[in-house]
Amino acid sequence: MAREIKILDYSFELPEEKIAKYPLENRSNSKLLVYKNGSIKDSTFNNIIEHLPKPSTLVFNSTKVIRARILFENVKNNLKPIEIFVLDPTNGLTIEEAMLQKRQSKWNCLIGNYKNFSSFSISKKIVADNFEFNLIASNPIKLHDGFIVEFNWDAEITFAEVLHYAGIIPLPPYLKRKPSQEDSQRYQTVYSNQEGSVAAPTAGLHFTDEILKRLNKNQITTEYLILHVGAGTFKPVKSESMKDHNMHSEEIIVSAETINHLINNSNNLIAVGTTSLRTLESLFWIGLKLHLGLSDLEIHQWDAYDLKVDTTFDYKKSLLCIQKHLATIQKDKLITKTQLLIAPGYQIKSVIGIITNFHQPNSTLLLLIATLIGKNWREVYRHALENNYRFLSYGDSSLLLV
Repeated sequence: MAREIKILDYSFELPEEKIAKYPLENRSNSKLLVYKNGSIKDSTFNNIIEHLPKPSTLVFNSTKVIRARILFENVKNNLKPIEIFVLDPTNGLTIEEAMLQKRQSKWNCLIGNYKNFSSFSISKKIVADNFEFNLIASNPIKLHDGFIVEFNWDAEITFAEVLHYAGIIPLPPYLKRKPSQEDSQRYQTVYSNQEGSVAAPTAGLHFTDEILKRLNKNQITTEYLILHVGAGTFKPVKSESMKDHNMHSEEIIVSAETINHLINNSNNLIAVGTTSLRTLESLFWIGLKLHLGLSDLEIHQWDAYDLKVDTTFDYKKSLLCIQKHLATIQKDKLITKTQLLIAPGYQIKSVIGIITNFHQPNSTLLLLIATLIGKNWREVYRHALENNYRFLSYGDSSLLLV
């Protein structure tokens, strides 16, 4: 059972020099490990089309990373700056709704150097393209794992624009460096289009516009959905077993058009990244909830292990339930949240493979990979380490087929 999994069983030694601190000059020049039927091949990402089954459908996460870190300098007292890390909106708003707010917005945040937050508010002047505005952060309310912070600004611009002018790209903490100008462009996929993530769906960083054009010429179609990646993606598993680990929740958005296309290609899907796979798998459980007449369409951590599934209820039937639901409520997209934990013992419902980077030891991302390819994950990672593959966000890629 997934609850009893010991995270130390999914550990390996990752030397610091194996972690890619900077992106390659060309996105698609990364190495590509191809795993199929227990065998491993080395290739380059430029040649990925040669290794993809035909026909197949690649499913991308088109979320865009926001400039989620805001530094408020404390020059007067010569103290370290207060860092506010914007996570997700309060008051039940979707990320899209909160990003469009003007003048005021409340968000769940992390605060660095909170001890220097000596008053109820801190402020900074922002110099934009051709104007200036003041940004005020105030009334931090302490939560179990963060704060609610109220932001106010004196310009008729959206909160998305505020972050654009005031914020910094939030690089993963394990890179242990400050973001450069290059990161603003390279820590985004070329197809990102909806702001909301505080971390990139890094499997997609290898794709170029040229490779995307080549896909459709080679019987490989593309679909796009959204999972806004939260800071919880870097949350280490500190508990001995998974039953005591609290999985992070993230917002997903899938259009009715995408649901229709997934129905027509439900037997040849390949997820581009773990976030795409979590979204595709979450759709199965959402469809099952609709089939069972349940009203709560959020997917909680243990739903996949507690809900009973009839053996005749497959992925396509689940998508058909969502299709019917959206038509009934006259909505053109599904918006909900998922806390789904994919760990060994779980049965993958949606894909025949995944394109993904190499992940940290003792992480829920590694548990997902082990779920997909079984105990052979150790051989894949051993091969990657022994053959100088670069790990983590700016690292190399793999195509894992089942």
